[in-house]
Amino acid sequence: MGAKQLATKIDEDIKNALDLFCEHRGLKINRFLEDAILDKIEEYEDISELRKLKKEKSRNFEDVLKELKASGKL
Repeated sequence: MGAKQLATKIDEDIKNALDLFCEHRGLKINRFLEDAILDKIEEYEDISELRKLKKEKSRNFEDVLKELKASGKL
């Protein structure tokens, strides 16, 4: 996988905390930030899926059971 450089400005206190956190745990800052970005993207995707599910019509549990029994799946 190729790599691209990312340049951004962050609060000095946050950068210092990041440095200390990674240093004390033996982590590479680059890897930590990549993981954090991927986690955040995944979180937003999960929220998007939850919003879609919330709009779906719910079904009565007894009806679902009947359907599963009728289809031989239960």
